Amino acid sequence: MSAREYTREQLDAALASMGVTGQTDVARYGSGHINDTFKVETKSGVRYILQRVNTDIFPPDMLKSNVLRVTEHLAKKGIKSLVVKGYENPWRLYEFLEGYTSTDLVTNPAQAELVAGAFAKFQNDLADLPAPRLGEIIPKFHNTVDRLRLLDEAAAADVKGRKAKVAGELAFVDARREEAAKIVTMMERGEIPERITHNDTKINNVMLAPDGTNVVIDLDTTMPGSALYDFGDMVRTSSAAAAEDEKDLSKVYSKKEYFEALVKGYLAQAKFLTDAEKANLAFSGRLITLTIGIRFLTDYLAGDTYFRTAYDDHNLVRCRTQFKMVESMEEQSAEYEAIVRKYS
Repeated sequence: MSAREYTREQLDAALASMGVTGQTDVARYGSGHINDTFKVETKSGVRYILQRVNTDIFPPDMLKSNVLRVTEHLAKKGIKSLVVKGYENPWRLYEFLEGYTSTDLVTNPAQAELVAGAFAKFQNDLADLPAPRLGEIIPKFHNTVDRLRLLDEAAAADVKGRKAKVAGELAFVDARREEAAKIVTMMERGEIPERITHNDTKINNVMLAPDGTNVVIDLDTTMPGSALYDFGDMVRTSSAAAAEDEKDLSKVYSKKEYFEALVKGYLAQAKFLTDAEKANLAFSGRLITLTIGIRFLTDYLAGDTYFRTAYDDHNLVRCRTQFKMVESMEEQSAEYEAIVRKYS
């Protein structure tokens, strides 16, 4: 949770700026680490979600424009989504999703299929968003080529004297440099289209109602990108047998039955995919997992300046977990490719 602290007067003033009075309680809510999120209870019984946007990470005006365009577009199409009740930077107010729940972990293949279908539908629902192009909230967010550049710079600087300790991890990356550029290169050549993507496709960003209705939340990184990046990050998070910072690498692998559930759910909704995108679905899981591992390794070499850590080698442990997942996907690549062909 963010380290920022707010007085009740500050929170009440933010609510008043968006027309809300009569609140009986304003309390921290959720498990997010970037924005500050609160649940608001009122005398009338109406509840809201109040957020203060982290403007150190997100450009506030661009983010506001993106979020409003996305939510208004979905509303016009009659698609259930977040409802913005007020937006006065850096604060914003959402209608509370009554009756909806979420979970932080995928614990069975049915959940994997559900989350994949939800994000595929989200991409499909935004495919006809009118011009202009959405703002690129975090430029080159999943660009593995750029992430390699940043890794090389961190390794060259070696500000904490950690480079010698990660020779094996750097060699792991070097062996995969050529394939790491594949998606970026295909997009530059026009072989894979740019789409509107969510870019944080974890299960806890899908809210579920008892009637089976899904709502995709946390729209802050919704921006232009590749559908493959969204699917790849689902594979990374939803097929993992262990936690992202598991120290015992014998417990770390990608679960084939969960991968199949993701493919089944995603392809049932993602009818917009081209043949080139389908052909790279299995690869995308390896690529995004490698990319996140590179980001952890870069931050470790840079002195842990981006990701929050609980101990000195936390980012190195995370890096090694991601690289072990890559190895697991590589070992199962023939089976994973066959699964994609089965549902294509």
